Amino acid sequence: MADTLKEEFWDRIEDIRTGMLGTNTARSVPMSHYVDEDANALWFITAKGTDLAKSAEGRAAAEYLIASKDESLWARIDGPVSAVTNPTELDKIWNAIAGAWFEDGKQDPDVQLIRFDLTEAEVWATDGGFKFLYEIGKAQLTGEKPDMGKHGTIRF
Repeated sequence: MADTLKEEFWDRIEDIRTGMLGTNTARSVPMSHYVDEDANALWFITAKGTDLAKSAEGRAAAEYLIASKDESLWARIDGPVSAVTNPTELDKIWNAIAGAWFEDGKQDPDVQLIRFDLTEAEVWATDGGFKFLYEIGKAQLTGEKPDMGKHGTIRF
């Protein structure tokens, strides 16, 4: 099941745009992620002066929480974050959303790229919508616990 859950995780997280990223020294804040499945990593763009960027300078332990009703995926993802200078990666992930935060675009000296290397994730993947309502109704009638989909821990 772990391999199937891992595949579903990567398939669904690609379509989810935001979550809450925090470290042991930086409070969790909303962030948009960019998927790098081949490297088991997520990328983030932030400003150099943020608590998150300062924390990532020292390769801090981090936690990223995502919840998506539409993709029916919920996850708590753990791993280290590090502040990175990688113009090639920045070129690949730069978009209008990131550009809205920086006056001089990706050349802005305040742009900080953060790499989040995934080590472990606790994942809940459901069918959502009608299936959820069906399972709740069935549980009410039978007294059995509803089947809410797949749940497990993935190691990267």
